[in-house]
Amino acid sequence: MIPHALTIAGSDSGGGAGIQADLKTFSALGAYGLSVITALTAQNTRGVQAVHTPPPEFVRAQCDAVFEDIRVDAVKLGMLANADIIRAVAAALAEWAPPFVVLDPVMIAKGGHPLLQQDATVAMRDELLPRASLITPNLPEAAALLGVAEAQNEDEMVRQGEKLLALGAGAVLMKGGHLGGETSPDWLITSDGVQQFDAPRIVTRHTHGTGCTLSAALAALRPPQPDLVATVSTAKTWLNAALAQADRLEVGHGIGPVHHFHAWW
Repeated sequence: MIPHALTIAGSDSGGGAGIQADLKTFSALGAYGLSVITALTAQNTRGVQAVHTPPPEFVRAQCDAVFEDIRVDAVKLGMLANADIIRAVAAALAEWAPPFVVLDPVMIAKGGHPLLQQDATVAMRDELLPRASLITPNLPEAAALLGVAEAQNEDEMVRQGEKLLALGAGAVLMKGGHLGGETSPDWLITSDGVQQFDAPRIVTRHTHGTGCTLSAALAALRPPQPDLVATVSTAKTWLNAALAQADRLEVGHGIGPVHHFHAWW
């Protein structure tokens, strides 16, 4: 059976992140992609120039249109822009109860542009995080959700992941890319314990959409995988290959995207 994966996120006009990256990832990994657009961004590889958000009622209408007709095996949540949209999405998830939900708590674009209004962080933590099967924060995002300083090492990463788990998330994948170093360590924290997933750091400046792509890969891969550990391992291996081939694309003059279709062309 071909999995159906739904992305609820913002649109990236440059094609490297957001809805566009998610749909590319779903396709590359053998899932049929569905989408609910929560924001329109005017952006390219150099940064975000403008953001337009639809009314939360329209976001909810998109959700209902998908769920009432199409089987949804996994949901990926990305840029949600403001507290009202977060509440609309949380209400839809409560009603339709999809089996697997990945929350990528997108807050700041790679170029530094804020993608989540400040008051929305509380709504995300209190209303959306408890509905997530898995959340995938980087170190600044985890710190913002907890209201603490950013983790400086892997021990602090794990402790912050455990605190996020205690807030109601089904599982937490703490992403360690911001630590620097020769490897990129991620830590999966669940009620069964913790596990590290390490990989060599790929030397490339073309990392736009990396977080979106990983969370989308987790959503696409979870339905056919035997468990969450296998899902994370497969997704991280695939993403590293996409990063290793990123320089081939030659997209834009700034921070370019990863190569989602590296296995195909």
